[in-house]
Amino acid sequence: AILPLGAVEVHGDHLPLLTDLYLAEGVSQKVCQRLSNAILLPPMPYGQIWSLRDQPGCVSLSDETLSGFLCEVGRSLFQQGMKRFAVINGHVGNMNAIKMAQRVLFDECDLKMYGFTYPGVEAAQGQVLTTKRPHPSYFHACEIETSYMLYLRPDKVDMTKAICQYPVFPPDFNVLPSPWSQVMDKAVMGDATAATAEKGQAMIDAVVENIVALLS
Repeated sequence: AILPLGAVEVHGDHLPLLTDLYLAEGVSQKVCQRLSNAILLPPMPYGQIWSLRDQPGCVSLSDETLSGFLCEVGRSLFQQGMKRFAVINGHVGNMNAIKMAQRVLFDECDLKMYGFTYPGVEAAQGQVLTTKRPHPSYFHACEIETSYMLYLRPDKVDMTKAICQYPVFPPDFNVLPSPWSQVMDKAVMGDATAATAEKGQAMIDAVVENIVALLS
């Protein structure tokens, strides 16, 4: 059983609030097309978005609430005889909650819960990205994510509103909780103007290949 997991979060002016959900859905659909034994569950739009929770339009769940939801879904699937449960996640902020749920279900029952957040994309990024990432760990509404959207949901992208923004991070940014609104005027971390559908295809296709290989 495959669950697309997203977030309701602002992504600059050129991408929609449901960007993370659209990306999770797109990857999930491509994975399901490749697997004969996969069931695509209705998507979950809400996620944990602490970093931008103060911005208009953002709706954030706590890690505990999101993890509890995933555990409940997993338990229900297991009761129906399902042996494997894969969460295809479009939002990095959800990763802690996914890990929490995985550990609970591991201890409770014989259900394998997978958590996929763009696995194996790094090699493809190294081949196609043409702009510098502003932060080694984070990306948001930038060349990367905008390219994903141009490939999977171009109807939801307005490139006339794409911007290039490189935040200046304080020295303690990586060691203290830091709302992103303190370092960004708009919710864009990088150069969205450099995005293309071709770059998105190269990266997303690599992700799909990795997920399919791990689930086959």
